[in-house]
Amino acid sequence: MSDFPHTPPRFSATFTPAVNAEIRRAAASGIYDIRGAGTKRHLPHFDDLLFLGASISRYPLEGYREKCATDVWLGTRFAKKPIHLDIPVTIAGMSFGALSGPAKEALGRGASAAGTSTTTGDGGMTEEERGHSKTLVYQYLPSRYGMNPDDLRRADAIEVVVGQGAKPGGGGMLLGQKISDRVAMMRNLPKGIDQRSACRHPDWTGPDDLEIKILEIREITDWEKPIYVKVGGARPYYDTALAVKAGADVVVLDGMQGGTAATQDVFIEHVGMPILACIPLAVKALQDLGMHRKVQLIVSGGIRTGADVAKAMALGADAVAIGTAALVALGDNDPALEAEYQKIGTTAGAYDDWHEGKDPAGITTQDPELFNRFDPVLGGRRLSNYLKVMTLEAQTIARACGKNHLHNLEPEDLCSLTIEAAAMAGVPLAGTSWIPGRNGGF
Repeated sequence: MSDFPHTPPRFSATFTPAVNAEIRRAAASGIYDIRGAGTKRHLPHFDDLLFLGASISRYPLEGYREKCATDVWLGTRFAKKPIHLDIPVTIAGMSFGALSGPAKEALGRGASAAGTSTTTGDGGMTEEERGHSKTLVYQYLPSRYGMNPDDLRRADAIEVVVGQGAKPGGGGMLLGQKISDRVAMMRNLPKGIDQRSACRHPDWTGPDDLEIKILEIREITDWEKPIYVKVGGARPYYDTALAVKAGADVVVLDGMQGGTAATQDVFIEHVGMPILACIPLAVKALQDLGMHRKVQLIVSGGIRTGADVAKAMALGADAVAIGTAALVALGDNDPALEAEYQKIGTTAGAYDDWHEGKDPAGITTQDPELFNRFDPVLGGRRLSNYLKVMTLEAQTIARACGKNHLHNLEPEDLCSLTIEAAAMAGVPLAGTSWIPGRNGGF
């Protein structure tokens, strides 16, 4: 009998073929890897949580006779004109530049049909999105690309972006091949030259300056518009608390599963925290300040299904935002286009191509030949269908838990399949009363 009954692994667990290939690429090129989308590593996520449906101890709602409301008010703290949405699923900021004009139009069409909002992203407000978005949130970013007071007033809310989940502490990138004449004009940049957005706002160095900036924006917009503050998931307790102290109406919290048009791969894979770990800390900050539900919390970063929506809301969020999922709903990275993705050195579902500007679906490109392939009316219809399905799924779960509004879901409705997710989400391990790090009981 062999002394080695199990065949030893052929490759090192540390120096895998993928790691070695990246070392060789870096050695040959002398530049770091840039790509789009989000992290590819496995992280604790909403799939690690389960709902505890009603039986005897809880009474479920009858889906055909008893209502389960889904609406949400955003910006009720200070704004004269808070936003009222029919559903708690919003469209996250994705810039014109990263996306084509027809794609921005489709986002506006789909969100409006479903009763929710879109967000501009870096690079300014396009007429395609403003014209087709019933409710449009204008992002105020460190780059100030395309920013002007008139567009602030034309928006329905302002989102001051301090950080993004895919790259907290880092700025965005837009490679030269996507800087067309129109993008260059809107951003006041030279055409065809790579640009890198600033990682911090030029006119403040801390939360005291943020408070001053929020007041300036309120004065510009006559205190009508809700002011959001968006932070990347890194130190969610303190960032949420400081945003509230600075005067935010809404906090937007983006975990590291969130996507990006382009940034360094090392950022995407090694900076930030999973959204599952971020939500309870942000909720705790709001509760400690007596502001939970008074200052609304929107969470993003890997939201895909109505189950994800319901789980985020059970942990204390008021609404969620989707980015990558919205692009997939529009038709991006469709396997039907596999042959064309192969031609540009990638594959459908990889999403590495977002920064290249060669998207055969016509969504993440500024090439007229490509973006003219995309039908914004059809894309908007697909997005609306997807948003409605997500909402119906979340309602189904809420009714099963005996809740007549999505906001009535709570951590008590959840359990966890893994110790890691239980510790992050602050819910018991399934079949026990044990929350790792909080109690010792079973």
